[in-house]
Amino acid sequence: MSGTEPKTREITQILHEWSEGKREAFDKLMPLVYDELHRQAARYLRRERANHTLQTTALINEAYLKLIDQKEIAWESRTHFFALAANAMRQILVDYARKKYSQKRGGELEKLQLDESLTVAADEKTVDLIALDEVLTKLEEIDEQQAKVVELRYFSGLSLEETAEALHISRSTAAREWAMARAWLHRELTR
Repeated sequence: MSGTEPKTREITQILHEWSEGKREAFDKLMPLVYDELHRQAARYLRRERANHTLQTTALINEAYLKLIDQKEIAWESRTHFFALAANAMRQILVDYARKKYSQKRGGELEKLQLDESLTVAADEKTVDLIALDEVLTKLEEIDEQQAKVVELRYFSGLSLEETAEALHISRSTAAREWAMARAWLHRELTR
């Protein structure tokens, strides 16, 4: 048994308590997940433009506020929690980019640095965050599972195994969906 297994089980147990309406469970959860939330937020912000004004702690705090409002979720696992946290962070950054862009007509679009696993064009290392959100929304309409795989892999930084676990699919299905989604995103973002 590895050292992370007990912590994973403890987090899952606390999430189940939270699902049962025990408000104090969320207070026990945050110290256990804060470091990983910080890593997720930092990963997101590293992909942003250099002079981005939103800080890691502010992104975590805004995600915290979104997560604490979740009332009707039956939390399944640690992976499920981090997937929803990643989704919350993504939406916060997209909203932030839209707000910043709309403040000035012709304002500069936010750029999101793409990591090596999702580079959409060999010579292009950045993509407009709003455009990425739009194509992910479009992908979700076409194939919800592929969109979830992208969200979990790219935005949450989950491995193929963790992605498969979160979506209740096999690792090979997760790998296939990841490859297909990346190809689709490449085509859509380079049009």
